[in-house]
Amino acid sequence: MLKNLRLLREEKGMSQKQLADCIGVSQQSINKYENHNIEPDIGALIRIADCFSTSVDYIIGHTDERHPIAPPSTYGMDNEEFVLLQKYRKLSEKQKKCVNLLIETYNE
Repeated sequence: MLKNLRLLREEKGMSQKQLADCIGVSQQSINKYENHNIEPDIGALIRIADCFSTSVDYIIGHTDERHPIAPPSTYGMDNEEFVLLQKYRKLSEKQKKCVNLLIETYNE
């Protein structure tokens, strides 16, 4: 599950013990995370992301973007706009065309 954990740790020159101390688990837990023997709980996963200033999505291999996700206000959006954008991005191209046509109709 933690596709990029070892990569991040080694890039920072951290030992498993140093990472364990940073997030409050044992060195053995870090070893098991890296060898895919166990998965961390969500709290530990968040602490790992914080330790490396990255996102949980990057650590688990869900994205190649290393930077944490910026809050919607960073982009001049309120939370409702941000949620709509996230939903829009999940639509098929055909569905996006329908939504765009609907918006254009309302803007006329």
